[in-house]
Amino acid sequence: MTGPKAAVEWLSSVAPDPEACRREWERNPRGIALLPAGKAWDVLILPGELGYPTLDVLTRVLDQPGPVLVDFGDARMGFFVPAGTAARWLGTGVRTAGHGTWIVVPYPGRATGGVRWLVPPDGSGTLTDPALLELAMHEAAAGLAANRHRRE
Repeated sequence: MTGPKAAVEWLSSVAPDPEACRREWERNPRGIALLPAGKAWDVLILPGELGYPTLDVLTRVLDQPGPVLVDFGDARMGFFVPAGTAARWLGTGVRTAGHGTWIVVPYPGRATGGVRWLVPPDGSGTLTDPALLELAMHEAAAGLAANRHRRE
């Protein structure tokens, strides 16, 4: 099963009390929950300037990348990757959320005033492969550098 209901089940499954999380999430007028990373997924957080072109590269390569969050103002993008990735990530300029960290997660399929889904989870557990994400980041960074060079 996939869709917003399955996505809610998948996301809330990492909460200390999934049922309480779902109840609070549905009642919260902001439509957000604070969920622990490092259980079912980690999050790699890229600056928006790099995140958008990286997502463009990923969507050319993959039918469906894993979930992607963006914060208010599009300053940062969070790519959901397999749990354990944050502990092994060596790239510079990328923040990580893994075991021991919590992230603000919007209710799938509902508009919020801040953090929102660019690629919402579908409930299947699909995550972005960190090796593919890294390659997409390199291609995106090369494109950004080439564009800067052309403007100078």
